[in-house]
Amino acid sequence: MQKSRIDQLIIEQEGMVPSSREEVEALQLKKLNELLEREEKRGGFYKNLPSSLSALKELEDLPFTTEEDLIKNGNRMVVLSQAEISKVISEQTSGTTGAGKRVFYTEEDCLHTIRLFEAGLGEFVFPGNKTLICMPYSGPFGLGELISAAIRNLGAEPVEAGIGKTFGELKEILETEKPETFVGMPVVLLGLLRLYGKGSLKRALVSGDACPEVVIEECERILGAKLWPHYGSREMGLGGAICCPAHEGMHLRENHVIAEIVDERGKRVPDGTFGELVITTIGMQAQPLVRYKTGDRTRILPGRCPCGSYVVRLDEVARIGASGQMRKLDNQMFAIKELVDYRVSWFGETADLEALCLPEADIEILERKIRQSMEEVAGVAGEKLQVQVRAAKDENRPLYAAKRRIQDQ
Repeated sequence: MQKSRIDQLIIEQEGMVPSSREEVEALQLKKLNELLEREEKRGGFYKNLPSSLSALKELEDLPFTTEEDLIKNGNRMVVLSQAEISKVISEQTSGTTGAGKRVFYTEEDCLHTIRLFEAGLGEFVFPGNKTLICMPYSGPFGLGELISAAIRNLGAEPVEAGIGKTFGELKEILETEKPETFVGMPVVLLGLLRLYGKGSLKRALVSGDACPEVVIEECERILGAKLWPHYGSREMGLGGAICCPAHEGMHLRENHVIAEIVDERGKRVPDGTFGELVITTIGMQAQPLVRYKTGDRTRILPGRCPCGSYVVRLDEVARIGASGQMRKLDNQMFAIKELVDYRVSWFGETADLEALCLPEADIEILERKIRQSMEEVAGVAGEKLQVQVRAAKDENRPLYAAKRRIQDQ
């Protein structure tokens, strides 16, 4: 089996072969110490941290960076002049009234992400292929634009659908363009496959949202092929970890990101144990972060990957908190074969649930199944639960334009 393309990427970018964990960690320690020394000299946000560490394990002794830190001090974390910034992503976080979180990138940061996307997509996107991209497009160096650039560099053609298209519009694109590959969020893919079948699609990359087991299994069953899950976040440059032919976890770009998994007390846990992902972005030029708490739950898979790579692998990733309930609901709900999409809104102790189903579904039976799932997972039933089920039509859109989450009103 061919090694993960992340290995070749590290060779190209760092001039070294990642032939052992010790070599990978030595590279990380060197780049981390360069970051710490630079921060001390410039008197930046991390100026009070030690200027160097003698071992990577000492990273555990440094304080965390939080989302609140990024909101309040994001500009102080930028280590370059504004003239060198090529992209800023702003996010108004829930419950804030002032400035939201801002993440800054140089052109080089964005080019590194394109190369990572090339490595991941290159496993299953081939020259002459077409790839349907159902990701947001937001101007130069946006996520969709970076994916499109990577696909073009592979000699393939991006079909830029973006987000917000109706099911009918996506169906028309599928029938007209006949893409072999899909890149987008998992539930959108599942909805398309259930409504219209796989058509020309042979392979799919899912990212941008949690992908519960049932959704994976259903997509793979209809496609007749394994999915290629990827993981990324704004803070690590929109791209972070890619799947390899072994399909056992996602290899992290360790020359740019150091990953730790911590428990609720903030203590590091052994490989194989789930906890919160904490990242130190040693490869980001514009806004490197030290021990940033992502709010994502995952684990580092123990041992060496079957593909032969020594680069660490992340398991499935999901948001911490209310998303845990959403994950359980997704696994219950999408086990219902007639379901296309659903959305839940909470109003105190009551809930409203909207669902789209296959046109041939028996809505009365489907509503009973939905109510049963909501009672089992969320503990809400009877008059405390309002359910609206309707047949999905071509003019309907997926019920979430971006990441799926339970709406708390």
